[in-house]
Amino acid sequence: MTVRRLLGLPVLPVLAVLLAGCGIRPTEVPTDFGPAPSRVRCSLPETDGPARSAPGMPVQVFLLCGSSLVAVDRAVRVPDGAADSQRRLLVAQGLLDELAEPPSAAEKEAGYSTDVRGGTVVTGPRPGDPEDTLRLGVSPASLTSYALAQIVCTFSDSAAAEGDGSVILGGPGEQPPRRYACTDEVRARPGGSGPPSSAVTGE
Repeated sequence: MTVRRLLGLPVLPVLAVLLAGCGIRPTEVPTDFGPAPSRVRCSLPETDGPARSAPGMPVQVFLLCGSSLVAVDRAVRVPDGAADSQRRLLVAQGLLDELAEPPSAAEKEAGYSTDVRGGTVVTGPRPGDPEDTLRLGVSPASLTSYALAQIVCTFSDSAAAEGDGSVILGGPGEQPPRRYACTDEVRARPGGSGPPSSAVTGE
């Protein structure tokens, strides 16, 4: 009995050390969280901005990403010496063209898209319109809520507007122009009821 106890005593500490040194607890279950995402959604490399456009005046346009509007950098050409009224129209047309341009490969990979269609032109006010009116080649009411939100938020945040977060838009018909606002709600949910608008007749 005594001999067996003496022989068994050293075995217990050694066994305990081996179990402790193993570092694996028998009750742990391996967990697989899947592969890490390859790209953060709506995040672009710093080089994928104005560099992809022709040299010109730096601007920002609002593209769709997920369920919201996100500003991205662009550039538009404006000839030196252009009159203020002409300069404003050139900026507005350049912004429209950039909105209609298909997103770059990096932008597509990050989830960006646009609902603005190419070929839309913009002109200045007609007699009786407020002097800051921009008339589109299509009626604003005929645009999707996404496209109208993109245009309104892009224009209202640029040299094409008054700088108060709103823009006066009209169409090619006889309907009077209306003042559209780019609100936080519009930026967050461009697919909703669209930018709020109000009459501007008599301004």
